[in-house]
Amino acid sequence: MFVARDAAATEGVIRDYPFAALITARAPEPQISHLPLLFHSAPRPNGELIGHMARANPHWRQFADGPTLALFQGPHEYVSPSWYAEPEKAVPTWNYAVVHVYGRVELVVDRAATIAILHEMIERFESGRPAPWRLQLEGRQLEAMVGAIVAFRMVIERVDIKLKLSQNRSAVDRQRVMAALRAEDTANASATADWMQRYAGEA
Repeated sequence: MFVARDAAATEGVIRDYPFAALITARAPEPQISHLPLLFHSAPRPNGELIGHMARANPHWRQFADGPTLALFQGPHEYVSPSWYAEPEKAVPTWNYAVVHVYGRVELVVDRAATIAILHEMIERFESGRPAPWRLQLEGRQLEAMVGAIVAFRMVIERVDIKLKLSQNRSAVDRQRVMAALRAEDTANASATADWMQRYAGEA
């Protein structure tokens, strides 16, 4: 019931919640990094994710050791049974949206391609600001910065999305949960209510 196949929802989670946990399986323990990733629908058949990490981070050296997963956590919030029409017949739960992206990672070794990824990520996070910052380093400073990072592309092989947004409850209960979440007056609760409205089938 909660497994979705909505491409718009998948891209929405990645776009709106780009700070991902990047996990590469290897012995004796997985490598895990937390970093922003951006989605490209082309040129790969299933799309790709782009990003970069510090060269001092050993994670990038392990990309060839095992499969890599990018985990995007969308809006989520606790749901109290007291919000339902019949609270005595329910238990507490949690509403959430998550996307798991599986693939193989290719390192970007070309200097110009690395700088292009930097510019794209800066544009993504600065463009909506009143006075957006721009990368203006030149010469040795620019080369030092580029040399201190490793850019990469994750070629997507599979995507799993799960939207648990009270789809198993009645229309009345979904409306009550959305109203209660909005009354919580927090960013996360409001975002969860918005996703319920959009994807759980109730306006």
